[in-house]
Amino acid sequence: MTLLDTTIVNVALPSMITDLGASLNDVIWVVSAYLLAFAVPLLLTGRLGDRFGPKRLYGIGLVLFLLASLACGLAASAEALIAARVFQGLGAAAMTPQTMAFITRLFPPAKRGAALGTWGSVAGFATVSGPLLGGVLVTHLGWEWIFFVNLPIGVLALALLFRWVPDLRPNRTPRFDVLGVVLCCLGLGLLVFGVQNGEHYRWGRVAGPITVTEIIVAGVLFLALFVLWQASARNPEPLMPLRIFRNRNFSLGNVANIAIGITVTGVFVPLALFLQTVPKLSPLMTGLVTAPASLMSGVVAHFAGRLSNRADAKYLPITGFALMALGTGAMTFLLGDGPQWVLLPSMVALGIGMGLVFAPLTNISTRTLDRSLLGAGAGVYNTSRQFGNVLGSASTAAVLQIVLTATGDFTAAVRASFYLLLAVMAVGIAAAFAFRRVAPPSGVADSARASDPGLPVTRPS
Repeated sequence: MTLLDTTIVNVALPSMITDLGASLNDVIWVVSAYLLAFAVPLLLTGRLGDRFGPKRLYGIGLVLFLLASLACGLAASAEALIAARVFQGLGAAAMTPQTMAFITRLFPPAKRGAALGTWGSVAGFATVSGPLLGGVLVTHLGWEWIFFVNLPIGVLALALLFRWVPDLRPNRTPRFDVLGVVLCCLGLGLLVFGVQNGEHYRWGRVAGPITVTEIIVAGVLFLALFVLWQASARNPEPLMPLRIFRNRNFSLGNVANIAIGITVTGVFVPLALFLQTVPKLSPLMTGLVTAPASLMSGVVAHFAGRLSNRADAKYLPITGFALMALGTGAMTFLLGDGPQWVLLPSMVALGIGMGLVFAPLTNISTRTLDRSLLGAGAGVYNTSRQFGNVLGSASTAAVLQIVLTATGDFTAAVRASFYLLLAVMAVGIAAAFAFRRVAPPSGVADSARASDPGLPVTRPS
């Protein structure tokens, strides 16, 4: 639900403008509010899971997400919808780090790959299936149902959470880095706001004398202060222990994670706009053209996760990024106003590539982390992915606007944004090549028969 709601809104924006009497700026904020509220607190919620237990944080986030989804569907104005989307993003931020924390704590390394394969399969499927599901719901039921559809799924998730998910409790109560929280939230908030909305304000003034550039610079300065505070000997328990980045695979994994976040958002946002602008496909047909990518991503990720315990697992994301580059490169030459079925082979290659990246990248990045750093690692890792999503949306939007202004050719603008993404995918390949080889964990790699690894858990009766 949390990943689906990053993309499902895109095909509903024209309907929202009509039904709510909203401006283009209003509906842009419907997207931006969720991305900002989702991205900014992720480091904090990862640490909160360490302190109070991931089950509690997940449950609180899920309830908040469901209430906000109901409020989104019932919103009668653009302002009410934007406010509800903020709370929906906060709920998503509370849930997301806990999902990976559950898996990394419950499954020993030898049995973690298959579990992460399922996790990555769902993540990949949800990220790119938004246009298809959104097209069906908007066409047949109305835009409100892109939010109402969360309710039955969320209620079922709550029931399963309290019945089956063990209550992992920390062995100790960690101190809380209040100054780190403030600096991190201010830095990420300002930086993400500036990048996400820079093009909307034409990279000029936002309010009074304050400009987009000043907001971004302020965000960078706050983040620099945050890093200095995390390294300070006066900080007894930092929010983001910098020693976590001494782990080479974790550091490189976050670089590749940002690359996959930029790529997925950067491909599907301009592609959805192109399909509804040049060949003028309906929202439903737009979803059908992109459906092979979501299908292949979900299927491949499940099997790729099972293979990611191998010592040579880095070749999975290397191959994945290469296939994504192949699919995206082919699309740059195939875009046109003729039949769009010619894009389907590119969609298949793109989906297989994403499936080979999502779960293996997570397993490789976190497999050798110290168990005491898993909560912080989950927060950092999810923050990098979400920040990549924001950068992908902002950077491709900027390229589209610049090329459109210069040429007036929407197809040329989309092609230019794809060229940018090819460079990003090259960075992802380079990071994956640099992964250190790690010996496969001993034991049976079948998560279905995973034994209790002996963690301090309170199991439900």
